[in-house]
Amino acid sequence: MPYSPIVSRSVAKMRENALVRGGLVVGGGILAGNVVGFVRVGVTAWFLGTHANADALAVATGPVDTVATAVINTLLVSFVPMLMLRSGDERSAMFAKAGKAFATIFAALSAAIFVFASHLISVLGPGLPQAEHDQATLLLRILAPAIFFAGSSSIFAALLYSERRFVIPALYQACVNGTMVLAAIVLWKAIGVYAFAVGYTAGTAIQLGLTWHASRHLIAPLRRRQMISPGLREILYKPGMFLLYAGLISANVLVTRAVATHAGPGMAAAFDYCLRCISVVVAYLVYPVANSLVPELAQLQMSNQTARAYSLIGRSVRLAAGFALAAVAIGLLVRTEAIAILFQRGSFTPESTALVAAVFMGFAPGILGWTLMDLGSRCLFALNRAKLPVIAGLVPVSVNLAVMLALGWPYRTVHPNLLAVGASVGLLCGFGALFVGIRLSRLLALAPEPQPEPAQLSVR
Repeated sequence: MPYSPIVSRSVAKMRENALVRGGLVVGGGILAGNVVGFVRVGVTAWFLGTHANADALAVATGPVDTVATAVINTLLVSFVPMLMLRSGDERSAMFAKAGKAFATIFAALSAAIFVFASHLISVLGPGLPQAEHDQATLLLRILAPAIFFAGSSSIFAALLYSERRFVIPALYQACVNGTMVLAAIVLWKAIGVYAFAVGYTAGTAIQLGLTWHASRHLIAPLRRRQMISPGLREILYKPGMFLLYAGLISANVLVTRAVATHAGPGMAAAFDYCLRCISVVVAYLVYPVANSLVPELAQLQMSNQTARAYSLIGRSVRLAAGFALAAVAIGLLVRTEAIAILFQRGSFTPESTALVAAVFMGFAPGILGWTLMDLGSRCLFALNRAKLPVIAGLVPVSVNLAVMLALGWPYRTVHPNLLAVGASVGLLCGFGALFVGIRLSRLLALAPEPQPEPAQLSVR
């Protein structure tokens, strides 16, 4: 029985209100996390500046941060719709089997990072001197368990998101950054730079405890129901596709950080400071909308309202584009003053400010491409169109490598102003490819099916 116009308007209004409430809660969590995150970066700048130890910490922490974020986003973007499209015993079985499978994968990933830490640092920081290489290797081994803790907490966070309970999952960054700051301040004299890694790993462990505690009353009823086990391929395909997409986007950043280690002392740290600033802006532009939009898109798809889903995506992307352009313009205008205000104290000297501002100049345009590409990709994953974001994800890292090779890397030192140009151009090209794909996908999805021609009567 179709909805009456009044009921349809009421359902639409409820969805819009839920979207707004979810966006506000996630936005508040991001605000708290990034306020504490700037304190974290400020403490790092105070103790390390842009010296050699800062390069080692950036090379070790950057990949773990990237992998942890990719894992969390994978489950929130792909696992939440999978849970919402099911109910009863089917949903119980999906959560139970998927939780065990994901936890096993995260544990294996943490173990692999611990064992092969030295080899990973050789790839991620090829220009590091031997002393910094060894330091980064030990830092990476301390950080390795954080992948398991962050990934496991995101399993419970996905269950909370499916029930539209956003508060605890939204506090992930605040928990990790806050614990990292406390550990650095308390343990600096005892263990030096390693205090940052200890704090990071402890923060992810605390967040795991918080998400488990918040979702335990949701897990208990699921365990009491009869299990109808889904296939492992069904569980892993969509998260695997998003993780592949996230890995390709992360490779774009890793390429630039590897180039930075060849560009001289302090360049990897300077790029990492820029990345922190830009990732905050991208998070504000993407996460509040995307994390609350994904469940709504999943429900629209379930009710075969494809046209409304694409319309909602279009409005969200246009709004994000306007804010992203404003962020790029403001960032370029006030970059030196803002960096000085945020970081210039302790070991972070005026020379450090000038270096970071120079790197930021080439990275700022990437805000636009990164925001629009990430938002559009998350929406497509919610609509079960996973192949297009993965194909588009190949573009940024490919373009970045081509630009860096054209600038003479690794045979010639790349100027700070040009260090992140390849990453920015790659992200803009990636969104261009995704945009074309979305337009074609929408036309195909909304095209009317051909009707069979009526049979003609023969006249004798």
